[in-house]
Amino acid sequence: MEIIVLLKQVPSTEAMVEVDESGKAIKTADINWVISPYDEFAVEEALRIKEAQGGTVTLLTVGPDKAQEAMRTAMAMGADQGVLINDPRAVGRDGLATAKVLSAALKMMNHDVIVAGQRAVDDEGYQVATAVAELLEIPSVTLVIKAEIADGKLRCTRTVEGGTVTLEAPLPALFTTQRGLNEPRYASLPGVMKAKKKPLEVKTLADLGLEASALDSAKTEVVALNPPPERTAGRMIEGDTAQAKAEALVKALHEEAKII
Repeated sequence: MEIIVLLKQVPSTEAMVEVDESGKAIKTADINWVISPYDEFAVEEALRIKEAQGGTVTLLTVGPDKAQEAMRTAMAMGADQGVLINDPRAVGRDGLATAKVLSAALKMMNHDVIVAGQRAVDDEGYQVATAVAELLEIPSVTLVIKAEIADGKLRCTRTVEGGTVTLEAPLPALFTTQRGLNEPRYASLPGVMKAKKKPLEVKTLADLGLEASALDSAKTEVVALNPPPERTAGRMIEGDTAQAKAEALVKALHEEAKII
């Protein structure tokens, strides 16, 4: 079984992010880059499918040279190989353009199952994976908390408001992962050493038969990035009695916070 994982490298959620001078991007110097957390669930689920069904797990990423670090980490977890689309004309595009690049690469690869994180935590974009499925004309299931493959079909349970629903789709198919599906494994030291020797192919748009002009029809544009407002320091409500403290709190909420 050929299993593809759509992977994205993002700034660590613990990184101190600052908006750059353009006001439309972040300062990337000295930032620690990691696998997008939801993609870790995708890697783990792909490895479990491989362990149950046999086959190969291939990573597919659009990004700069630095993205190889995230791919090597996923290989250390157990992925077999990777394909990096590294082309300045493809990096930093909107979700639709990224989906076009990924789908063009996938059309040149054998794939029975495609797994992706439900979203990327840097731009909170949910669109890429489902857009890839649409461009490939294959079924997709999102927000999956349980996945099974049998008899040439993908059977997934996903969350809906107030409960769950179980869906079935013929292969090839794509599904996106979320917290609760599994617990991603840690890379072992032998896994790290093996990952250094696993094949990682780098391709450009030309290798995919794509012209940069095919990516120009962006549907979204970053107009501005704004950091959250600074939090003001908290203060203690004083009073000699509980009644006095309650009155002081109500007064502060009414006159200062203006929320009552």
